[in-house]
Amino acid sequence: MTTPTSGNSPDEYWRRPDTSPEWPAVVPAASPPARGSGYPGPPPTTPPPAGWRPPVHLRPPPPRRLPPQDMAELDAAEQRAQRLTYGVGTVAGVLLVVLVCVLCSRLLF
Repeated sequence: MTTPTSGNSPDEYWRRPDTSPEWPAVVPAASPPARGSGYPGPPPTTPPPAGWRPPVHLRPPPPRRLPPQDMAELDAAEQRAQRLTYGVGTVAGVLLVVLVCVLCSRLLF
């Protein structure tokens, strides 16, 4: 932050500068738009000429077919993952409860 270097009042720094003869004292306001006029929209476009795309020399091969999915195996894998997640959560919950009980018993006794 800069501090004022001249002037008697501390608010002198924040006052507007004096208007000089080079600058007009009052800035003329723009004329208000006519009623109903506003944004005229984007400029009109012209369609591109025919054949504007570059020539294509190489055609990519068609995509290959994906192997069929074994839905029963996918369901079984999802159930195994869910069981593992629930097991890890249960073990973590039991350990936290035991830890809280041990810490509370040390505070009480």
